[in-house]
Amino acid sequence: MYASAVAQRRGAAIHRHSWSQARPDPFEPAVEGWVRGELTPLLDELGGNPLLIGKSLGTNAALLAAERSLPAVWLTPVLTAPWVVAALGRATAPCLLVGGTADTLWDGGLARRLSPHVLEVDGANHGMFTPGPLTDSIAVLGRVIVAMEEFLDAIDWPDRSAS
Repeated sequence: MYASAVAQRRGAAIHRHSWSQARPDPFEPAVEGWVRGELTPLLDELGGNPLLIGKSLGTNAALLAAERSLPAVWLTPVLTAPWVVAALGRATAPCLLVGGTADTLWDGGLARRLSPHVLEVDGANHGMFTPGPLTDSIAVLGRVIVAMEEFLDAIDWPDRSAS
């Protein structure tokens, strides 16, 4: 919700996607093709240079981002899936990777090799919750928003020189 608000405040139109119920095992390579089938029609309709924002299962769209040279924000990417890692490695457009050290699907060292734009939260799990008071986890949300704003500033998105 807040991640899309960062883009929306920059003038972006938000196109949320809800997954269909019939999906393959998220830890099997077939999920990448399933995500492609789900998102390709939307991306074809949009055209231009949209920013992709995906969390967890949504990071299987990294191949689409790589093929179309689209910038992306990947929240809690599935860095244990070789096909996601391969797609991130092929990317020519910049991406922000966000994850926590307590997330078993996250690998901070690998994330830093894949992108110079990384937010790693100490102790955060796959839901970006940290141990301790709930206010600590709420503060993580603020850090994610700041990282997104800084990333979009760094890559000049949307490209304001074109307007």
